[in-house]
Amino acid sequence: MATDTNTQVYHERQRLQFCLLHSLNNLFQQKDVFTRSSLNEIAEKLVLEEPNNETWTPLSVLFKPHHNALTGNYDINVLIAALEDKGKNVVWHDRRNGASSIDLDGPEDALMGILLNVPVRMFAGLWKSRHWVSLRKIDGVWYNLDSDLVAPQAFEDTEKVREFLDYIIGHGGEVLLVMNNKQ
Repeated sequence: MATDTNTQVYHERQRLQFCLLHSLNNLFQQKDVFTRSSLNEIAEKLVLEEPNNETWTPLSVLFKPHHNALTGNYDINVLIAALEDKGKNVVWHDRRNGASSIDLDGPEDALMGILLNVPVRMFAGLWKSRHWVSLRKIDGVWYNLDSDLVAPQAFEDTEKVREFLDYIIGHGGEVLLVMNNKQ
């Protein structure tokens, strides 16, 4: 599928472990839809709502239940709450079905985009972590909006998106479908 050279695709680059923040802003195609402060606020609200509040320790200042205050590494609970605040539903894709069961060609008002949570190994495999990545269909073209990329990468067609998703699933990644709420 050819890309329209006039299409402007918003893309934030990776800073520290703020991949969830960048991934959300890339998904919404706008700067500061979410900020570090707004995600921290969501994380703090989640702690207050938890029935089994953890006991405070000196490390609690940095290592909070839903994010790392120093690096910004946020968990799935913050992601879901942030998207629900914007009127979106998050559907965890059943990895047993593969990517062929995802309707990538459906109307853009149904599936807003896809968020991936992929395993990452750094420092010769000594450090394991996870990374958030957004995929979004813009003007009929699917893009990989990974904040680790220098620029967004357009997929050739939906079959290439499915191949990419199957690769991610096969290597331990999680696929989350971000759905627009229908009123």
